[in-house]
Amino acid sequence: MMSNDIGTVFMVKTDNRTEGIRNLLENYDMADFNNKNIALKANFNSADPFPASSHPDTVQTLVRCIKNHKPSNIILAERSGMGNTRDVLEQMKIIELGKKEDFEVRVLDEEDIDGWLKIDSEGNHWLRGFYISKIFTDADKVVQTCCLKAHRFGGHFTLSLKNSVGIVAKRVPGGVYNYMGELHISPYQRSMIAEINNNYDVDLILMDGMKAFVDKGPEQGHVVEPNLIMMSDDRIAIDAVGIAILRHYGTTRDISKGNIFELEQIKRAAELDIGVNSTDKIKIVGLNAESEAVAGELEQILQDK
Repeated sequence: MMSNDIGTVFMVKTDNRTEGIRNLLENYDMADFNNKNIALKANFNSADPFPASSHPDTVQTLVRCIKNHKPSNIILAERSGMGNTRDVLEQMKIIELGKKEDFEVRVLDEEDIDGWLKIDSEGNHWLRGFYISKIFTDADKVVQTCCLKAHRFGGHFTLSLKNSVGIVAKRVPGGVYNYMGELHISPYQRSMIAEINNNYDVDLILMDGMKAFVDKGPEQGHVVEPNLIMMSDDRIAIDAVGIAILRHYGTTRDISKGNIFELEQIKRAAELDIGVNSTDKIKIVGLNAESEAVAGELEQILQDK
């Protein structure tokens, strides 16, 4: 996705998550998913319930819609930041869901060294570079579903760009260096988050904003209920819209200040051509009357300096 393209974000306001997701995906052409290897990244940083983690119904509905187009396989891969990943996936019943819906669940902490691609430090803020899961770099198609929330540990917000942290190794097999330790103490944390995204493509992003944390985050916070679900193929565009939603409800100072494209995660991602490079290139398409009204409000917030 080059920055001179328009970033379209489809939006539906609904009280029915499953119907909303299906409605959105009717506007995305999945014909090319046929016989393809699909990598799926959800948000299972912890075993805390939605909106801290992806809602199991979101994962189930997304998988069923993908499977309608007969992919070769679907792999949901995850590395949790708060708690043991396998325990998190078991508590959230995702391993059980994988068996029920016939998709593979991979615990990235258990991958051997051959499962990781080394990204050098040149051109980014990572002191030693970092390792990214080959499940995502080698897949034919990458689908991501993220939540809508603030982040109190230096990220400021955790939407689609930050969801990519879960495909980076904390430590590689045989190594002692803690890449997540570096990330969370670095003054460049938000730029480093954007830089992860420069090393793999995403074909489809589904943001579940049925509920959101407008402060604290990622596993707790003040909950609001936008009842919105969004879809895009542009990580910057959908994150900018997510930030506008958080601003609409009243959020943290770090998220609220200045132009959205001056926020460090967004600014660095735009520099790297991960998506659009200005709010003028974001188009919000509401799929029903209620979401059309919300889209108008959000477009006004996007233009605020």
